[in-house]
Amino acid sequence: MKKKYEHVVTAVEEGSIADELGITIGDVLLTINGQEIGDIFDYQYLIEDEIIDMVIRHIDGSTEQYEFEKDEDMDLGITFGESLMDEYRSCHNKCIFCFIDQMPEGMRETLYFKDDDTRLSFLQGNYVTLTNLKDEDLDRIIRYKLAPINISVQATDPELRKKMLNNRFAGDILQKIKKLADAEIPMNAQVVLCKGYNDKENLDRTISDLSQFIPYMQSLSIVPIGLTKYRQGLTQIEPFTKEEAGEVLDQVHRWQKILKEKYQNRFVHASDEWFLLAERELPDEEYYEGYGQIENGVGMLRSFISEFDNALKDVKGDDRVREVSIATAKLAYPTICYFAEELEKKFSNLKVHVYCIINHFFGEMITVTGLMTAGDMIEQLKEQALGNTLLLPENVLKADEPIFLDDITLEEFQKTLQVPVNIVQSNGQDFIEKVIGDEI
Repeated sequence: MKKKYEHVVTAVEEGSIADELGITIGDVLLTINGQEIGDIFDYQYLIEDEIIDMVIRHIDGSTEQYEFEKDEDMDLGITFGESLMDEYRSCHNKCIFCFIDQMPEGMRETLYFKDDDTRLSFLQGNYVTLTNLKDEDLDRIIRYKLAPINISVQATDPELRKKMLNNRFAGDILQKIKKLADAEIPMNAQVVLCKGYNDKENLDRTISDLSQFIPYMQSLSIVPIGLTKYRQGLTQIEPFTKEEAGEVLDQVHRWQKILKEKYQNRFVHASDEWFLLAERELPDEEYYEGYGQIENGVGMLRSFISEFDNALKDVKGDDRVREVSIATAKLAYPTICYFAEELEKKFSNLKVHVYCIINHFFGEMITVTGLMTAGDMIEQLKEQALGNTLLLPENVLKADEPIFLDDITLEEFQKTLQVPVNIVQSNGQDFIEKVIGDEI
């Protein structure tokens, strides 16, 4: 039986060091330079050495020691079964804002897994609470110089953070951040804003506390809590009104002015949802200072608009006859309508139908495209004009296979609506090409 620090080889790159050594699929890595390997970061750190002493157990049970020299940045060419070379660490918090706790029953099992694995922060950009980290874990991050780390802070007031995460060990966040900052580890932070909890003066405190770690704390995003209709038995939290969203934006902008003068960058940013809710125009590109938190919904729409406008300059209109439809969610709907109108100006015989899909599955307060379901789209599009093709944003499907959140396949979806579907990547040029049916 494979032990914790034993790692099975699942692939060997042809012509690599491992291939030349005769290592094969099914062999087991035991140690490198006398050290056991806990996960992918241990492995990557150890193989940076120029002199390697590696112990492998072969399929037949025999053990072999390999000693060799290599260039410092040369990989061994080995792939292991799990991307982390270890099991994912699940979340032990019971956060009052947790989206997974607001999911309906009966969905696929993987959607209910709560990860709070710091290693995924480095590999995939996930935000983590650090409540799983022990002192030795922080020391390893510092020793390996892993960065950046994305931290789900929520509040810096110790008692408030314990309450929001429902974890009595969650109050030491500033001590952990200070240790990372002292070691010059780059970080980003996130606050999921919950009305009546970490807003107003508590948000002021959090911004003030985190800004003291600039420049190693590089940015802070403020995002609104996502509230689904499945909150029975959970902490009651009211949604922000239009006026309250405006107050949040004003609060963020006040801090931006202070921090811009002191540190030459705005540091704290509000996500796109706040501008939608407050019915305010999106800022220009300069405001976002390089889109440091675009994957967290900060400036995503502005970036999309800028890409579209730049690509549109190179498009020459013609008289092609084409009719397409686009399904989107409330957050992106005004932007997509603008795109459609601009393209119809250039192509006189182009007709673009833009449909705003109301999220009945999770609840109408969910306004992002990534949480649209096939069922909602089918119900709301079945009587609509869909044209030659229906365009959908790429984030409505699983990353690795064509399946929607509610487990309907793309093939089933197309058969039900009787229309070909084209998936649009999240950039302006691909949007134009998919709408006009031609490369630019």
